[in-house]
Amino acid sequence: MFWVFTSLADWFTYQLLGLDAETRLGQAVHFFVEDTSKILVLLAVMIYLIALIRASLNVEKVRDYLSGKKRVVGYFMGSVFGAVTPFCSCSSIPVFLGFTTAGIPLGITMAFLITSPLVNEIAVLLLISLLGWKFTLLYVLAGMIIGMFSGWLLDLLGAERWLQPFAAKAMKNAPNIASGVVNQCETSPMTFKQRNEFAKNETHEIFSRVWKWVLIGVGVGAALHGYVPDGWIESHLGSRQWWSVPASVLIGIPLYSNATGVIPIMESLLRNGLPVGTTLAFCMSTVAASIPEFVMLKQVMQWRLLGILFALLLSAFTIIGWMFNLITWEI
Repeated sequence: MFWVFTSLADWFTYQLLGLDAETRLGQAVHFFVEDTSKILVLLAVMIYLIALIRASLNVEKVRDYLSGKKRVVGYFMGSVFGAVTPFCSCSSIPVFLGFTTAGIPLGITMAFLITSPLVNEIAVLLLISLLGWKFTLLYVLAGMIIGMFSGWLLDLLGAERWLQPFAAKAMKNAPNIASGVVNQCETSPMTFKQRNEFAKNETHEIFSRVWKWVLIGVGVGAALHGYVPDGWIESHLGSRQWWSVPASVLIGIPLYSNATGVIPIMESLLRNGLPVGTTLAFCMSTVAASIPEFVMLKQVMQWRLLGILFALLLSAFTIIGWMFNLITWEI
C-alpha cells in the first residue's frame, strides 16, 4: 500500500520538480511529500474507521469495561494494541484521538501511545535476526511494561486535566457523543447511513484541527533529515560510556524518521560498531520522540502533559538502551 506514496513522492520530486535524488534538497523534499501524503491519508482513514466503529458500538459499555475494576486489564490491552499496531508515532495519534473522544481513560490511551513506538515491528524483526528471540522477547516485554507503568502513573496524577479543553470535554461527555449515539445503540441499531454521517462529521472536525500541524511538523523533520554528516554519530557515540545512551536519545529527537525509514539507519549504525542498546535508544528517539509528533500532540495536550510524556519517553529509551548494552556486553 505504502508504495503509492513513495511513487507519488518520486514523481513530484524527481520528475515534476526535476530535483536530483542524490542531493540533500531532493531527499528532504521527497521525505516531506511521502510522509505528509501518507500521514494525512492515514489520519483521515483512521479517524473515519474509529468513528464508524464507535457509532456501531455501545461506547458506554466499552468505556465501563476499560474503567474501574478492569483498569489493570485496560492498561494491558492498551499496551498490547500498541505493540501489535504497525504505526509510527505520528500514525498512532489518530487512534489516540479516537480513544480520547470515546471516553476511554487517559491512562489506557497513553499506555497505547507509549508502547506503540517503543515496541516497533521493524526493531522486533531486526533484533530477532541480530540477537535471537530471547533478547527480542525481553525487548517487547520491557516496552509493554513501560507503557503500562506510564499509563498507571498518568492516571495516578490525574493527567486528564492537562488535555486541551476540546479533548477533555469530549472525554467527559463521551456517553452523549453524536446526539445520543449511545442511546440509539441501546434501543435500536443505527443504519449504515447514520453511522457514515457520524463518521464523516467526526473526521472533518478532528482533521480540520490537526492537518496544518502535520505539514508543519513533517516539514521540520524534512528540513533536518539527512543533514547530519555521515559517520558523525558512530564516531561520537561508539564508546561504552554510560552517557552515550542518553546522548544518543537527545541527538535522535530532531532527526525525525518513520519506522520503515529507520531500518537502514539501524543497520548502518550496528554495522559501524555502535552498541545495540545505544542504537535502539537512538532509533526509538528518532521515531517516537520527534518534533512532528509533539507538534501534533500539542493540539490535544497542554504543555504540562506534553512535558511529562516527553520525560517518560526519554526515560524509557534510556532504560532500554542501558539494559541492552549491559546484556550484550556481558555475553
